[in-house]
Amino acid sequence: MTSLSQKIIKPKLGLLELAKQLGNVSQACKVMGYSRDTFYRYQELYDNGGEEALQEISRKKPIEKNRVPDYIEDAVVSLAIENPALGQKRASNELQQRGIMISSSGVRSVWLRHDLETFNKRLKALEAKSAQDGILLTEEQLQCLEKAKQEKEAHGEIETQCPGYLGSQDTYFVGTMKGVGRIYQQTFVDTYSRVAFAKLYTEKTALVAAHALNETVIPWFQAQEVPLLRILTDRGTEYCGKIDEHAYQLFLAVEDIDHSKTKARSPQTNGICERFHKTMKHEFYDIAFRKKIYHSVEELQADVNGWLKNYNELRPHSGSRCYGKTPLQTFQDAKKLAKEIQLENQFENKDNEAELLTKNMSHAEVQNNLDLTDSSSVS
Repeated sequence: MTSLSQKIIKPKLGLLELAKQLGNVSQACKVMGYSRDTFYRYQELYDNGGEEALQEISRKKPIEKNRVPDYIEDAVVSLAIENPALGQKRASNELQQRGIMISSSGVRSVWLRHDLETFNKRLKALEAKSAQDGILLTEEQLQCLEKAKQEKEAHGEIETQCPGYLGSQDTYFVGTMKGVGRIYQQTFVDTYSRVAFAKLYTEKTALVAAHALNETVIPWFQAQEVPLLRILTDRGTEYCGKIDEHAYQLFLAVEDIDHSKTKARSPQTNGICERFHKTMKHEFYDIAFRKKIYHSVEELQADVNGWLKNYNELRPHSGSRCYGKTPLQTFQDAKKLAKEIQLENQFENKDNEAELLTKNMSHAEVQNNLDLTDSSSVS
């Protein structure tokens, strides 16, 4: 058996052996980071075919040298943003007219790599590029964006217009640490830029949910001079309760942050946090817990902070408003949008105050005239 095969089989055998030693399948799966379904599948394979049956039969790996050259890939991405309404066949024809030879399936492959395979995803990329780079839109692009906006409004889709416009917060169960107990993560993701924060605790309460914001999120946004306007959470008890008694609700009121809640029993409506949790599990926790034994929350938090720094500052993100940039770079490029919206809100508030003052003055004048009329009639 090759060394590669041994590497593939070893963790699977380790899972089966640990379950045997502990006498508890659930605990073994939790420690090794596997689901119970996966355990029983491995067990069935091992019982029927031994170690050889545990070898991974994976999909054929992509052959990098067969990919199109970088200049063609860049041209496909540029056209997708330039004209998001084009399908893969029309995009292929358009590029061939420009002297760039690529098939429609080749266009599709490039789109998939850059998260542009649907019309809506290409529209979001156009919106982001227009907002961040200040490009002048054509009439066709404007029509596409207007149509998409109407569809979003019809379906009640939550909009995120700039950094700080909407943050997503959620609680993630990390696992159980020996000598410490259950570990929970308070996660916050800026829905526009995908800049993420994660703070670890041994409990999930309204107090720690507020503490996570106060300790890391709010100070960072203040340092960036970008206001945090609204936060989306699920309906967990750490986020929802009586407004005048609930620590988290009180904190948001003090910080003047609006609170939106997901639809009942629909966690997918907070999908940005859910997707981040999946990424963090695969790229950090699954690896960290196999390489190192942690003895305290502080020790784990230090490694979490290191991974987050790489995620925010160095790792290109395929989000619809990042289109290959890092979350922090996306945030910095779009800060001007937040300031523009802040100015618009200030002017709107002033107009409302002026209108209210005018109405009050008019009411006072009417009342004064009535008083004068009453006085004259008495005399």
